[in-house]
Amino acid sequence: MDFSLKQLAVTTLMLAGLSTFAINAEANITAQQNAAIIKTFSDTPITDFRQFLGSLAKSDLAKTADIGPAISAFLDNKTLTAEQQNEINRLLGVYARVKYGAAAKETLRELVEIPTYRKDGVAQHDNPEFIRIAEKIKSLAQSFNLNFRNIDNRVYEISLDGSGKEVVGIHAHADVVPVTPENWVLEDGTRLNPFKITLIGDRMYGRGTEDDKNGIVVTLYAMKVIKEEKLPLARHFKLLVDTTEETTGDAIPYYFERNPTPEYNLALDGGYPVVIAEKGYGTIMANFPKRKAEGKGAQIISLTGGLAANQIPSASVATLITDKPAELAASLQKAGTEFANNNGGDFQVSAKVDGKDVKLTVTGVSAHSSEPESGVNPVARMLVFINSIDGKVALKHNQITDAARYAADNWGLDYLGNTLGVGFSDAFMGPLTTSPTYVGEDDKTFKLAVNLRVPKGKSPEVLKAEIAEKLAAWSKKNHVAAVFNYSIAEPMYRNPEGEWVKALLAVATENLGMKHEFGTSAGATSVHELPNGVQFGLAMPDVKYTGHTDGEFKTVEQFMLDLQVVTEMMGRIGQLPKL
Repeated sequence: MDFSLKQLAVTTLMLAGLSTFAINAEANITAQQNAAIIKTFSDTPITDFRQFLGSLAKSDLAKTADIGPAISAFLDNKTLTAEQQNEINRLLGVYARVKYGAAAKETLRELVEIPTYRKDGVAQHDNPEFIRIAEKIKSLAQSFNLNFRNIDNRVYEISLDGSGKEVVGIHAHADVVPVTPENWVLEDGTRLNPFKITLIGDRMYGRGTEDDKNGIVVTLYAMKVIKEEKLPLARHFKLLVDTTEETTGDAIPYYFERNPTPEYNLALDGGYPVVIAEKGYGTIMANFPKRKAEGKGAQIISLTGGLAANQIPSASVATLITDKPAELAASLQKAGTEFANNNGGDFQVSAKVDGKDVKLTVTGVSAHSSEPESGVNPVARMLVFINSIDGKVALKHNQITDAARYAADNWGLDYLGNTLGVGFSDAFMGPLTTSPTYVGEDDKTFKLAVNLRVPKGKSPEVLKAEIAEKLAAWSKKNHVAAVFNYSIAEPMYRNPEGEWVKALLAVATENLGMKHEFGTSAGATSVHELPNGVQFGLAMPDVKYTGHTDGEFKTVEQFMLDLQVVTEMMGRIGQLPKL
């Protein structure tokens, strides 16, 4: 018999009201059973969710997983227990993965091919690539029968309406960090195009596959499934696609100056299972006035680093001019090999003649600056190396050697602030981290950024004053006229109370086989200052995060899990009687 959407909504909400004290019951489906269901239906045509459930109910899998009663109750439009409701939402996630996994992969490919990174001198909202991706997301949303709004090309809003007044904001971002194409080379020599998805094994290589176009895609398809199946929701969802998360961060504030703030906010731009604390984001930008080179010997005329303050690159390259390039290259190579061996041996230093110049390259391991321990910072090693050879290899002094002395004396190869004497740690959030990252210059200045990730324990004001005092004393002592700009934000910490965070934790940990405990992150997201803001994936905490790295990738399996988890989460959070 036909069962109207309104009737189904009433039934679900009545059920939820009866299940208030048991709402966090586990879904009775193991990881092995989940995998078996996916395998069984991967090559089976599926028309809709009810047909999927009907076919599943007839299989031995339903008996093995003991989900037959939940499926029967749902298909017969009967009141479900809390456990049965959770099982249906678990199966909704599996259905989304089986039905739309291939389409979602294709959409991710299309979004990665749009190079949405910062262009010098062009505001993000005026950048043609952001206008292009807005049109693509709009087309997808409208084809999924979802509401789309473009807020002045700052934020793209996609809405899935429910009943009630509450709104859950799901945050992802369309912008990506810049790339150095020549660094996108695998160990076997395979060259990658950062803006084309290259599938090698289970890995989908491409800028934005992990940070954060995957978040946009899985949410759109989760919304599509819930809309198609006319599943009742007790609240509204809004996917808010940020365009400045990696740069100025001003798009989300612009949006909230003109639109209501959701009562609950989830960032799909961090780690699983549920991250309730984020370190504060900070930058110390050192500006060294360009000056005429002094002394005798070779001159460093350029130096590369990260293209953004939150990016540790895989290599740093210095260009030197000299009248004896072969002799200089040999001296640098000898000193560089010794330097690498004496400092861990986990990076390489090479010096080669390049025409009339010498190219000095330090190769490390790229990383997101929030996780310096997962990489080997070539910028720090380049600067410390340059400073270490002063007096051993004849070098003229200029703004770059000034920066090298500054980096060596104050930051060194340590990323915990111990060289400067400002290190501290929080038992839950972990230590302060400090990473020399961005290198840039203009007509008058050579710039070096040190990226900070700040836990609880010291206020931004206290930390800033402490660092500023030490750097001022260093500048005075060494007669280096550097100008320092400071920006340090408060860390975030949420009290993990409420049915909604308990449900989030259950969905993530049950699907991903993780410990049932809340997490902390060094990465700052757009929910940092929003009410009830937490991270909900999409990265596994025990796996190196490849966002911002050369050779960024997302595995197909993890992408499919993300689609499954986000769909289940929206169904479950959407139907809770109280958050």
